[in-house]
Amino acid sequence: MLENVRTKAGRPVTRTFLVNVRRPQIRGGGEVRLKPQLARCVVEGIRRAHLPLARLLEDSPPFDPAHPDPDDRFTVPAETPAGAPLMDNRSMTRSLAILMLSAAGAFAQAAADVPTLYLIGDSTVHNGSGNGANGQWGWGEPLAGLFDTSRIHVVNRARGGRSSRTYLTEGLWDQVAAELRPGDFVLMQFGHNDGGPLDDTERARGSLPGTGEDTREIDNPITRRHEVVHTYGWYLRRFIADARAKGATPIVCSPVPRKIWKDGKIERSSSTYRKWAAEVARGENTGYIDLNEIIARRYDAMGPEAVEPLFADPHTHTSRAGAELNALCVAEGIRALADHRLAEYLKESH
Repeated sequence: MLENVRTKAGRPVTRTFLVNVRRPQIRGGGEVRLKPQLARCVVEGIRRAHLPLARLLEDSPPFDPAHPDPDDRFTVPAETPAGAPLMDNRSMTRSLAILMLSAAGAFAQAAADVPTLYLIGDSTVHNGSGNGANGQWGWGEPLAGLFDTSRIHVVNRARGGRSSRTYLTEGLWDQVAAELRPGDFVLMQFGHNDGGPLDDTERARGSLPGTGEDTREIDNPITRRHEVVHTYGWYLRRFIADARAKGATPIVCSPVPRKIWKDGKIERSSSTYRKWAAEVARGENTGYIDLNEIIARRYDAMGPEAVEPLFADPHTHTSRAGAELNALCVAEGIRALADHRLAEYLKESH
């Protein structure tokens, strides 16, 4: 963005900046349009927030949010009086209004020929708000940068503190499933929070161990509802089945390892969630990335001293550097999948 660019008398200046232009046209015909309901919500939100944008939206003539600028560019004065800003506050605010509505249009409906990769899981995939609070990052944030995002959208819908069970029961999976389209991908990683109690008063998020059809009925003290709790494997199979029903391709990941050393090696979850994730993937004939082993192998080679800075807490949540390493391991796992289309969208350097 350019702010308060000033010139001296008789001395022109040149500034370079990037503009992300969202055009409505779709290759092969058709175009993306902003749903009227969403446009009204955006405009109403601007007005209620008492932003300067609100006055301009009222004063300015109406424009079509799907076609915010008829000539497909922002018009900036070529010459200004010496010492005057290149773009005044009104022009800048008007441009921001158009940009906001254009962005809303881009989110309202993705271009039909671009698939989406959805990430679902816990805080090791998406920590907090995804902004590195407390120095903690999930691998989902840096993973997006490893893809050619002009050809595929990467949407991180993982949520901290969730197990495979609570990701379903809280409606988070339903939100993702409702957006899935044929050709999309779902990359899932659960396990870190599945081992907790089923019906404690703090979180009640545990799933039953294993991959069978075992169930246990509880009265959930948090939701105050009667609930049938299933196995870890049952919940993964539910995500896989729902994704396939929408024409999407599911991929199962074993959970990333914790920083727990035993006899000079990182401890694997070989008898629990790593094993169960692999069993589900084999049984459902779907892609499987053994993150638990791939990353643990990297840590083993690096040694405890070099691994220490990769974590932002005693043993679970990674720093930015740790998240970036884990993301590279995810990309490695994707490339290792046999004849898998998702690998086609990775940048060549990764």
